[in-house]
Amino acid sequence: MPIWQEGDLRIHYQQTGSGFPVLLFAPGGMKSAIDFWDRMPWNPIEVLSPHFRVIAMDQRNAGQSSAPITGEDDWPSYTADHMGLLDALAIEQCHVLGCCIGGSYSLGLMQAAPQRVAAGALLQPIGSTAENRNAFYAMFDDWATELKADRPEVTESDWQAFRGRMYDGDFVYNVSREFVQSCETPMVILEGDDLYHPREISLEIARLAPNATLIEEWKSGEAVQNSATQVINFLKEHTPN
Repeated sequence: MPIWQEGDLRIHYQQTGSGFPVLLFAPGGMKSAIDFWDRMPWNPIEVLSPHFRVIAMDQRNAGQSSAPITGEDDWPSYTADHMGLLDALAIEQCHVLGCCIGGSYSLGLMQAAPQRVAAGALLQPIGSTAENRNAFYAMFDDWATELKADRPEVTESDWQAFRGRMYDGDFVYNVSREFVQSCETPMVILEGDDLYHPREISLEIARLAPNATLIEEWKSGEAVQNSATQVINFLKEHTPN
């Protein structure tokens, strides 16, 4: 089981395929882990591995990854993990593909290290609306409850501060509209359609980003294979020579 470790941080990852690297950020909210890809209309590990070097990972404190928890944890904590894993694997530049919360992780890496991301695919990205803020708080609390018994050193105020740093914001939580509007990284957005993945968020990212392509239908029938093929072609088109 491949593990990248730095101090008390342990990140479980797996690699398949060869060629230009694609770093995957799985769905699952705070439980974002490799196994969640099996629940999607198509699994990017299977779809992309014949064409690219695919790196999938469990986020900190999800799946088989672990890390300390403090009230100072936030989106940049995860971005630092992503850059650290790329460094450990000697990857200077990659594509990113993120689903659900992975869309926000993808945008965070684009902002922190734009030179490291050649292109991005965002599948049903999360985002804040008037209807779903409490749902995101509840999702965080559910994840935290599962960890609390083994983390007695983390105070209730730490949990609350961490939750606020993750989900008190707006838009896609991790980056601002101003950043997306200035982001030159080519990206393809596969439209969301539910409480956690609002359609309006997908549309707004696609409208703001200068080099964005929107795919509306991708979850059923022929659209499943068609969208997978579109993402493969998009990433190939933007793979550096």
